[in-house]
Amino acid sequence: MEFEQVESLYRECVDEIGKVVVGQMELIDGVLIALFSEGSVLIEGVPGLGKTLLVNTLSKVVSCSFGRVQFTPDLMPSDLTGHNIYSMQDQEFHFTPGPVFTNLLLADEINRSPPKTQSSLLEVMEEKQVTIDGVTRQLERPFMVLATQNPLEHEGTYPLPEAQIDRFMFKLVIDYPPPADERDILGHYAAGRNPHQLSGFDIRPVLSAEDVMSIQQIASKVIVDDKVLNYIVEIIDRTRNWHSVSVGASPRGGVNMLVAGRTLAACRGRDFVTPDDIKEIAPWVLRHRLLLRPDIEIEGTTGDAVIAEILDSVNVPRD
Repeated sequence: MEFEQVESLYRECVDEIGKVVVGQMELIDGVLIALFSEGSVLIEGVPGLGKTLLVNTLSKVVSCSFGRVQFTPDLMPSDLTGHNIYSMQDQEFHFTPGPVFTNLLLADEINRSPPKTQSSLLEVMEEKQVTIDGVTRQLERPFMVLATQNPLEHEGTYPLPEAQIDRFMFKLVIDYPPPADERDILGHYAAGRNPHQLSGFDIRPVLSAEDVMSIQQIASKVIVDDKVLNYIVEIIDRTRNWHSVSVGASPRGGVNMLVAGRTLAACRGRDFVTPDDIKEIAPWVLRHRLLLRPDIEIEGTTGDAVIAEILDSVNVPRD
C-alpha cells in the first residue's frame, strides 16, 4: 500500500461516515486518525449529539467486529473483561470472554461507572491484553476503545482516574451543530431515513481489519525531521512550565503527538510530517492531559484556550 492509497481510503471513509453523521468533521477526522494510529479516543458531549451514532457508523465502514458496553453504576470489571465459570459437567473452569474481545469497543457513558470499573480498561487499552486468574489473553488486532462521556457537571458522573485518561490518545469534544447542519439532520428524518437503522443510508464497507493494520504500518514509516521533533518537545515542555497549568503533559502525550502527526500526514498523502500537522492535532492530544490551576478555572479560562496560548508561544520551525 502506498501513501496515495492511504489518502484515498481515508477520504472514502470520511465520505461514507458523512452519509449519516452531519457535520462534526473534527470528530470524524479524530476518530479515524486514532484508529490508524492504534490509539483510543475519549469523546465528550451532552446527550443526543450523535456520539454513539458515529461509532455505530464507523463499525459499518470498517469491516471489523464491534462491541458495545453501556456503563452503569453497578457494572463490574468482570462484565467487561470476562470471567471463568465452573462447569459441573466437565468439572473444570471455562473462560467466558467479555465484550472487550472485539476490534472496536464502544464504552458508552464511561463516566457513569465508578473508578474501579473504569480502571479495568487500563491493561486493555495499554497492552491490548486481558489477565484473569493469572492467565493473559491477547486481544485481536486492530483494537480501539471509543469511550463517550457526559460533561462532569452532569448528575451521576464520576471523573476518570488520571492513570486511565492519560491512556487515551485523543479527547474530542462534540458541541451543538450549527443551524444549517441541524436542518440536514432533520432532513434525514423527513426523507424517511432513520439514523438508528443504518441500512437505509446505503453505507459501503471501505476497510477490512487487514487494511487498517496496513495503514498503521504505512503511517509508522512517515519521516519526522529533527526540527519537528524539537517542536513537539518544546510544546510538551511549555505545558509543564506554563503559568496557568498546575500539571502538564506526560511523555506519553509527546509520543501520541508524534504518532498521530505521522498518521495525519499519511492520510494527507505525504510521507513526511510538517509542523502544521502537529499544531492541528495538539489540542486533541493535550486537552485531557493538562490540569489548570483552580483560580484560572474559576475565571472561566478553558483548557483549549490555554493550549492555544501555548501553541502561539512556540516558534514554528520553517524550512
